[in-house]
Amino acid sequence: MSLSTENSSQQQTAIHRMVEACRSGSYSALIMRMASGWAVLGQSQFLRGYSLLLPDPVVPHLNAMALLHREQFLKDMASLGDAVFKVTGALRINYAMFGNVEPALHAHVVPRYTDESVELKTAHPWAYDWAQAPQFDDRRDAGLLFEIRAALQP
Repeated sequence: MSLSTENSSQQQTAIHRMVEACRSGSYSALIMRMASGWAVLGQSQFLRGYSLLLPDPVVPHLNAMALLHREQFLKDMASLGDAVFKVTGALRINYAMFGNVEPALHAHVVPRYTDESVELKTAHPWAYDWAQAPQFDDRRDAGLLFEIRAALQP
């Protein structure tokens, strides 16, 4: 299986647009470039430190990647999770890849905390009201972004 790459006939998703913004350096929530793609803080910070890993090039799903690229993407996802875990003091990290709403591979890295409300503590992260959550703010979240970036540096 070979690595699928972007082409002009492929649907331009939010993931494509975020990757393009990361490439140009204009994405304010950019944590850093990783071997397989881009680590970014989520636009909705429904849980402090919620992050995404975006592949570059964008592919439709994990199975569209060649084995070595897939392994690197999964390794980078775990490394991002390790950094978020270390920086936030989270209880655990949840990982998810769906691609149903945005049909382009992206990994969700979701810190979970001991002080979450009882009704949400054991629920999946999509049970949160993302529309009411704090949105990424480059001033408020600058320290968090910098700390995650530093934790990812070798």
